[in-house]
Amino acid sequence: MKFWLFIVAQSAKTIYICRCKYLKVDIVGRIDERRTLDKLYNSKKSEWLVVYGRRRVGKTYLIREFFKYAFDFQISGLANANTNQQLMHFHQTLDNYNTNNYAEPPKNWMEAFNRLKHHIGDRKSKRKIIFIDEMPWMDTPKSDFIMALESFWNGWATNRKDILLIASGSAASWMLNNLINNTGGLHNRITNYIKLLPFTLAETEQFLKQKNCTLNRYQIAELYMTTGGIPYYLDYAAPGQSTPQIIENLFFIKNAKLKNEFNNLYKSLFKKYQWHEKIVESLATSNKGMTRNEILKSSFIPSGGTLSKILKELEESGFIQSYQPLYHNSKNTTYRLSDFYTAFYFRFIKDAKYTGEKTWTNMIDNPVHRAWQGYTFEQLCLYHIDQIKIALGISGILSREASWIGDKAQIDLAIDRRDDVINLCEMKFSLNKFNITKEYDEKLRNKIQRFKDQSKTKKSVFLTMVTTYGLAKNKYSGLVQNEIVLDQLFVNTI
Repeated sequence: MKFWLFIVAQSAKTIYICRCKYLKVDIVGRIDERRTLDKLYNSKKSEWLVVYGRRRVGKTYLIREFFKYAFDFQISGLANANTNQQLMHFHQTLDNYNTNNYAEPPKNWMEAFNRLKHHIGDRKSKRKIIFIDEMPWMDTPKSDFIMALESFWNGWATNRKDILLIASGSAASWMLNNLINNTGGLHNRITNYIKLLPFTLAETEQFLKQKNCTLNRYQIAELYMTTGGIPYYLDYAAPGQSTPQIIENLFFIKNAKLKNEFNNLYKSLFKKYQWHEKIVESLATSNKGMTRNEILKSSFIPSGGTLSKILKELEESGFIQSYQPLYHNSKNTTYRLSDFYTAFYFRFIKDAKYTGEKTWTNMIDNPVHRAWQGYTFEQLCLYHIDQIKIALGISGILSREASWIGDKAQIDLAIDRRDDVINLCEMKFSLNKFNITKEYDEKLRNKIQRFKDQSKTKKSVFLTMVTTYGLAKNKYSGLVQNEIVLDQLFVNTI
């Protein structure tokens, strides 16, 4: 039997048709990812898919729900376990499928994968689906796991047409170095990969509606600025609660669900996690981001390959984002903390002056809270550049999105377009329509003029304001060429 799903993306005015035997319509978003899974499942040859992404982003949930748990073999690596413990776990997992005829666990991974071959060979399903979750944890020191995996795939699976191997893991650097970018026996053996990202605002709204949480978009945006669209975090939101109540319960009450999340977050992903934590803590002190040299001075991390490796690992895992400034070389690359939870943790949880019930509720009108909303909304906009381009009507125009750092002026988002226009974006989060005052008007004019003078651009420069509810019309608002409101950031791009 075939199932058909018609998905209409209003922003692109396109109808996508996705044929998928396993598609479940209650999975929020993930349209491209589900389309990839469908394609690989219906392939006429053996396929190997790698899925990686930030911890708690929903990798395991997506794979399990998409295939309705109908795996021919499924296993998840054990955290902080040695080789013998991993092999015992493999032995016990295989035993759950009632095909394990071995009294003792395998002595090594070559023997373990050989047993898996026999198990899969006895299965009657048309497409054999093997799901190995948290694969990096299985690759313990001197275990020869990669060598055995290489033998399993190159020497057996590729000689068949019915295997779908799915390898998942949160340790992005391991997944990239050992699988996707492998230079040895697994070079170019991965047939597809998915980097699973956090929900967008639109997907977050859909997820909350599915949980019967009827928040307005202002409150959804503020919740997003604390959780970053991580499904695991959002799942704790309870119907009938306002965003301040949800945040209170997530972070501040006794036994709050996410109060101690940070203690496990980086430790579970990186071997020398203390250095990764130092870097994100340094970045948390800067609203505008830091250059490599500034990170070195602040974190005391050794220069050279060590810092480069850590920055790459953090970026691939979704915790930081690099921005190449306009008209500068790579030495001026700016790094910003892009993980909303981590930023919130260092701002309000670590070494917090106030704790307990009503902490967040009583902080709503606090200047510290308003300041946090302001610069975190900038990060939210940077995460939704595709939606900004759609709102500007330039989604089909090639562009480069970057920051600009000049003398006594900085622009967080400049959209340099191929049609000879540069949009300089200013982002403001407010309860009502944003009012451009005389002082702010002068600041904007000076910033635009400094940009023109120092960049020496010959392109047209448009001031673009991204606000929650638009601009209050007054004698200064005419300076703005483009207005984008919060609602437009909720547009689906697919």
